[in-house]
Amino acid sequence: MSEEFRHILRIIDADVDGTLKASYALSKVKGVGSILANAILRKAGVDPDKRAGFLTEAEIEKVEEMVKDPTKQGLPSWLFNRRKDTETGKDAHLISADLVLRTKMDIDQMKNIKSWRGYRHAYGLKVRGQRTKTTGRAGKALGVKKKDLVRRAPAESK
Repeated sequence: MSEEFRHILRIIDADVDGTLKASYALSKVKGVGSILANAILRKAGVDPDKRAGFLTEAEIEKVEEMVKDPTKQGLPSWLFNRRKDTETGKDAHLISADLVLRTKMDIDQMKNIKSWRGYRHAYGLKVRGQRTKTTGRAGKALGVKKKDLVRRAPAESK
């Protein structure tokens, strides 16, 4: 490896493995998928097949700027994760902590207006129409095994 190779990069609050290709490395940032990563790299003039450890500081800064506000870069709105926002009505793309916070706020809003999805979120049930007769039982209280009751009975009577 040459001197300019870095094993760990810091891209928008995320530590990224430098041995990955640039497109895969950029998709490790929360809120950036593989399709958006490829589009941003191509728009920035960076080879997506280049290893992330070989990216220069200028290339990283350019990519970070594009990821933070892809609406200014002329990317199509169908790549964004927040289209037609309920509050502003504009297309936006959220990343890292902003994405987590906005998702939590959306869920809390659904709970407050008592929508069906909010009800399902509030009670810890499946939200998207999955079957629940046999699946999704982990984390809930399960029945008591008979062997455990038999073993505990003599100990409790003493």
